[in-house]
Amino acid sequence: MVSENYNEAIELIRKSKYTIALTGAGVSVESGLPDFRSPDGIWSKYDISKYAYLANFYEDPKRIWDFVRELYSSYSDAKPNIGHISLAKMEEMGFLKCIITQNIDNLHQKAGSRCVIEFHGNITHLRCLKCGKVYKREERDPFKWEVPICDCGNPLKPDFIFFGEGIFEDVLNRSFEMAKKCEVFLIIGTSAEVQPASMLPLVAKESGARLIDINLKPSRITLDGYSDYFLRGKFTEIMSKMVKDLEGEK
Repeated sequence: MVSENYNEAIELIRKSKYTIALTGAGVSVESGLPDFRSPDGIWSKYDISKYAYLANFYEDPKRIWDFVRELYSSYSDAKPNIGHISLAKMEEMGFLKCIITQNIDNLHQKAGSRCVIEFHGNITHLRCLKCGKVYKREERDPFKWEVPICDCGNPLKPDFIFFGEGIFEDVLNRSFEMAKKCEVFLIIGTSAEVQPASMLPLVAKESGARLIDINLKPSRITLDGYSDYFLRGKFTEIMSKMVKDLEGEK
């Protein structure tokens, strides 16, 4: 049965030699970024079947870039919140090995986290699906191009994962390797419903890790009975308290 005992969860993290975190859109909501699946999220405004699939990009890259430019406008002023900063502090203190994030907003890196695996890519880069060349956004500014074009002459795609597009093999391998050897796995700000990221905590559990779900409401992992602890609350409040408590114990 899942426990909501915060002190026990903190003790697990304090004693763990290998703790990792899986983060989702919920960690950036308090930075002013919309999530995708809530009633006010991005997919309530846009038809997911017309904008979220790789086939959509091949069919009409201009329409997809019009959508992505709106994302850029939403993301441009976003700054890391105290939760992001707290995770970076936990890494600095030695309590967190790495973050596997489903987010594309680059906020973990801005907050100072060094080990960040971007499971779904990053909005700050563009990639050519033909030759594989990657550009920084400022090199092919989408606000100056109707459809940014690669040197090879093909349309550039935002370097984040669309439905129907595979996760990069090295990202999958690193993520699952960490899940298999971690002692504590934190599930933060994600419903843990989208595969293959949702498989990571289950792999960790099968390998003997303890799962701590930190969310406003239980993730699918908790609802299905796999979590050991569920800490209900705002990301910023729980993580800032956690860092203070860990600092006090060190």
